[in-house]
Amino acid sequence: MGEVILEMKNIIKDFPGVRALDEVNFEARSGELLALVGENGAGKSTLMKVLSGVWPYPTYEGDIHIRGDLKRFRNTKDAEASRVAIIYQELNLIPELTVAENIFLDRQFTNAFGVVNWNKLYSETQKLLDELNITDFEPTDKVKELTVGKQQMVEIAKALSKNAEILVFDEPTSALTDKEVEALFEIIRKLKRQGVCMSYISHKMEELQQIADRMIVLRDGKTIGEVTLMSEITLDQIISRMVGRDIKDMFPKQEFKQGEKVLEVKNFEVDNPVLAGEKQVKDASFYAAKGEILGIAGLMGSGRTELVTGIFGAFPKDARGEVYLDGEKLDFKSPQETINQGIGLVTEDRKAMGLVLGQSILQNMTISSLETVANQWGIINKAQERKLAKGYVKQLNIKTPGLNVVIDTLSGGNQQKVIVAKWLNTYPKVLILDEPTRGIDVGAKVEIYNLLNKLVEDGVTVIMISSELPEVMGMSDRILVMCEGEIAAELTREEATKELIMEYATGSKKKGD
Repeated sequence: MGEVILEMKNIIKDFPGVRALDEVNFEARSGELLALVGENGAGKSTLMKVLSGVWPYPTYEGDIHIRGDLKRFRNTKDAEASRVAIIYQELNLIPELTVAENIFLDRQFTNAFGVVNWNKLYSETQKLLDELNITDFEPTDKVKELTVGKQQMVEIAKALSKNAEILVFDEPTSALTDKEVEALFEIIRKLKRQGVCMSYISHKMEELQQIADRMIVLRDGKTIGEVTLMSEITLDQIISRMVGRDIKDMFPKQEFKQGEKVLEVKNFEVDNPVLAGEKQVKDASFYAAKGEILGIAGLMGSGRTELVTGIFGAFPKDARGEVYLDGEKLDFKSPQETINQGIGLVTEDRKAMGLVLGQSILQNMTISSLETVANQWGIINKAQERKLAKGYVKQLNIKTPGLNVVIDTLSGGNQQKVIVAKWLNTYPKVLILDEPTRGIDVGAKVEIYNLLNKLVEDGVTVIMISSELPEVMGMSDRILVMCEGEIAAELTREEATKELIMEYATGSKKKGD
């Protein structure tokens, strides 16, 4: 590790009713990766938004020094001019544009007449993709055709294209496959050797122990402490510093007596909307029973999300098969019909499909169940609506100064809790959660797990998709493993091991082996 490149001194940032950053001090050096950890709402992303000009001067107090020079960023362009780049947890791409156009947006290669040099644009993009070892898509592919994981890799390539000296990663691996994560880590190691100064926000402690050189812990907007050698601290000690208490049981799974089949799916298929004749889900049959959490595991692109989204009615023209709820055959031709019949879906991409950005917490929380707080003429009882929402804020420990706060201002984990509350308001018989703890800190994860237990206790059948094998194994009663659109295995909690799940997920072990 080399010289100090970045210093942030006594940073204070206030939002209405809450102090997000309280005299935070932060420094990073060339050739190192500094981990920044803390619970959702601890101030990690806010601090990085101050650094990148999202929260411009003078909306905060304190000083930023880069190589000893005082910086007053008025916008993100100022930060980029000082070679600061940030890869956000929430994707910031234009779906209708190509990969190349997104990476070099506002920086396209043109001739003297302003005409875009498309050959150079595509060749420079290809160089970046080659450097990242990306072979799954082309510079000319439209972003809307890519999975969330592939879109995240586009974001990383875009940041690297700016020749950043200070590079911030905000939950960069939340939607990546193991192969993509390792490719990213190889790039990070290369950037270290080149002297790039990096900060890395992640809730995946195992990742940080692999890649980080130092760690700074934030809690409630304050700097709690620094770890100078990652080898000298245990995972439990990191978690304790983050949450201010010991977490004795990371996966507090409760056992309930399994009851009758609630959801039954037979011969379900989903067509690939891009490749004619190809299927994203092939002949899937399974059931979910009362009193259990059914886990679904598999690699990115295995068809997990397409399976549950198809059941939810999002692909009326591309899905077929039979779906039964309490023995009654369902029409899965629209999400509204599916909701009315008693199925809820917490989507994996909360920004694009789970929230109405720009609206308040209250509006987002009750949008799917307004009839429960309205009279016979459709007039909403505002007092009842607020009472309902306040109950969930307390139950789910949602950190917010008020119900009228715009949802965009909450941390990712708190946004996820609002989505869960939205579906609880519909009183579903079956609640499907696709990556329910993505981007959520360890303390909040335990709260979500306890909530899942409570749902099952209250009679809700829970289906949970997760890319984190410890989570699937720790909270599921049964586990379906998907591979290339097919259900490759059904494992009991006792049968499941990481190795066995990965053998089925990669196709090295087949159904019936």
